[in-house]
Amino acid sequence: MGRWTQVSAPDLDGTLIRRGDSGYEDARADVVWNGVTPARFPGVIVRAASERDVVRAVDYAREQGLRLSVRSGGHNWSGAPLRDDGLLLDLSRLRECTLAPAAGPDPPTATVGPAVTGQELVAALTPHQLAFPVGHCPTVPVGGFLLSGGLGWNSRAWGASCADVQEVRVVTADGRTVDCTEASHPDLFWAARGAGPGFCGVVTGFRLALHPHPVSIMTTSCTFPLADTARVTEWAEPIARGLPPYVETAFVLMASGPATESVPPGPRISVVATAFASSPETARQALEPFTECPFGELEVAGEPPTPTSYAALHEGASAVWPPDHRYGADNLWAPESYQTQLTRLVDPLATAPSGKSLVLAPVQPVSEDPALLSNMAFAPLGASYLVCYAIWDDPADDPANGGWLREAMAAVDPRGGGRHYIAEADLEAGGPRAQSSYAPAAWDRLAEIKARWDPDDLFHSYLGP
Repeated sequence: MGRWTQVSAPDLDGTLIRRGDSGYEDARADVVWNGVTPARFPGVIVRAASERDVVRAVDYAREQGLRLSVRSGGHNWSGAPLRDDGLLLDLSRLRECTLAPAAGPDPPTATVGPAVTGQELVAALTPHQLAFPVGHCPTVPVGGFLLSGGLGWNSRAWGASCADVQEVRVVTADGRTVDCTEASHPDLFWAARGAGPGFCGVVTGFRLALHPHPVSIMTTSCTFPLADTARVTEWAEPIARGLPPYVETAFVLMASGPATESVPPGPRISVVATAFASSPETARQALEPFTECPFGELEVAGEPPTPTSYAALHEGASAVWPPDHRYGADNLWAPESYQTQLTRLVDPLATAPSGKSLVLAPVQPVSEDPALLSNMAFAPLGASYLVCYAIWDDPADDPANGGWLREAMAAVDPRGGGRHYIAEADLEAGGPRAQSSYAPAAWDRLAEIKARWDPDDLFHSYLGP
């Protein structure tokens, strides 16, 4: 594929912006939710207003010899849609959200555009007492989230979010629009459930199976000094693994927690558990083990089991991952226990250059029921899982925080060669980050599907160093 040169624009309902045009830099920066905008510059950006625009943009890129990348919502930490030269197809205006009620034996479904956010989907479903395992951050759009597999709220019970994808509508490299299911174009359907930013097409819509809204959502937490990480994880991990699948438990390691009446600000570890239960009594009973810590005298803060909602959970996530900040992120699936892995991160967290940085480590973040992992490129790849986030706000601190993130990940993966989750992997770090986000057979099958559906390599593959 050649470099971009100025040619006539396709007929669009949306807009086309060339590099050098007024508004180009704003459009380029808007592609990434992260305040860090990578120094990569598409030759032209198409902001699609319709599926018709998507088809015309794909045809235009193919006819002009332009490589093509796709942005559905912009939450990818590495800014994978931003590539030099070529055409960037921005789907952020495709925000359809339509509910279809249950009809006889057929359960209710939702048809959503790729730019619909988790927060918007929750708002549409809750009045109908329906739910979906949306992403933990409210502003995460469903497009990239579902394409990557999706580790969402209550995924330990409901499975990876892509398990509830019943159909995807795809514009292919030759400009066709195809509806993909288990029975129709099953290879593209399989790839669309986990391939992430390397998917060889443009998904313009998803049909989603929905769940009954939990009768009770309840959360509890307990917080300790970070120095007690080994003791806290040794106590809490077996409890978390033994609880019903509708209880989601996570360790959160913070570079600096707030002061309390008894202790000054300092690094912390929290155990946060949320039950998505059939009754308040069931939820409260499931969370009770976390209220009976044998070394409770070390606790510096805590919240008893308290009713909450998806909207409130999203508000809490917004406070942890605030907008208008600069981010770096990387993750690891590993065979070791949470005690082993998180203890390795105590010293890096305690010396982080930003007090806002943190590590999130959900215990069993996704159901491992084979029925909920079938027919998808995504798979959990280890006994423990964690994501390390560098969070800061001053551009002058970019080198320090970027370096800290990679040093922290080296500490937790000292031999290298760890496995990753494509949605939050540091794709520009050393090593084959994309390839190590898949089982070997899945990686080979993804390559075969791309060769079949995109033989001329129109679509950019995975971002790398």
